[in-house]
Amino acid sequence: MNISLTTELEQFIQSQVASGKYTSSEEVILAGIRLLEEWEHIDKGRFEELQREIMIGVEQLDRGERLEGTEVIEQLRQKNQALRKTQAK
Repeated sequence: MNISLTTELEQFIQSQVASGKYTSSEEVILAGIRLLEEWEHIDKGRFEELQREIMIGVEQLDRGERLEGTEVIEQLRQKNQALRKTQAK
């Protein structure tokens, strides 16, 4: 596979090798690909978690379990105040 890189990317790769952090340009590129793969895996997990949380919320709404916006804001304020008190100690 042949890949064309911008001048900026080539310079970045060369600087990483020159720093001694990596032994070759291939190693720099592989590290980048592994990081991208890890991010994709994390994003997929977050998306699935968000879908589960949404379904829980929808089910709660279907059962009539809901809070008014003012109630939510008040709960958040109380949690924030409690957190500030514990951090001030």
